Amino acid sequence: MTDRILLTRIAVYAYHGLHPEEEKLGQRFYVSVEARLDLRPAGVSDDWRRTVSYDRLAKIVVDVATERRFSLIEALAEAIAQQVLATYAQVESLVVRVEKPAAPIPIILDGVAIEIERHRDG
Repeated sequence: MTDRILLTRIAVYAYHGLHPEEEKLGQRFYVSVEARLDLRPAGVSDDWRRTVSYDRLAKIVVDVATERRFSLIEALAEAIAQQVLATYAQVESLVVRVEKPAAPIPIILDGVAIEIERHRDG
């Protein structure tokens, strides 16, 4: 599948991480989603009901990231992927990227990120 809906760098303020300071103070995270599905029916018909709502997709990201707490950004990405697949049967696969720009490590860097790819068929 080469059709994609891309949501890039959705900013959320949340309390994920291993350290007590991260749970107490929180920090900014950026989440990007690439949902892969057949966009031809929507493109041919010009009917919004034949695609995935960008607004609802973004809301899934924000809700999962702000209403739950994870020690690992890997777990955050997994929860987002599972929720998207459960919500939208037409999404065949997706990539979720979570960036943690203020990771508490004693090295100067722009941030850390993980990226997962999940397919409906496992």
